[in-house]
Amino acid sequence: MTFVTRLTLQSGDRETLDRIVTDIKKAAEKKGAALKGPHSHPPSKVTAPRHRRLHADDERRFSSWTYTVFTRELEIHGHDPLAREIAAEGFPQSIHAEVEVEQIRGVGQGRN
Repeated sequence: MTFVTRLTLQSGDRETLDRIVTDIKKAAEKKGAALKGPHSHPPSKVTAPRHRRLHADDERRFSSWTYTVFTRELEIHGHDPLAREIAAEGFPQSIHAEVEVEQIRGVGQGRN
């Protein structure tokens, strides 16, 4: 049985995101792990409205706040200790990380 660990990293701070991705790539190379990625997604623009007051009847607003979110995806095939180490190390506050683990069974292996 092989495990595939998919890391999705998002941030508005592109430099920090790229530094973290580079650190993960270096760790994978050092340990000899199979790494796919990083896959870059097109940056997405997020807009948040800003109200002048918290009162529900007040429709006055400031101009909306707009920021860019950058996304990188990496996959670690096998090498569970490295995947566990990366997922547990913690990321800077400016990085949003999602970790997804998928179990891959080889051909001819049962459903047990």
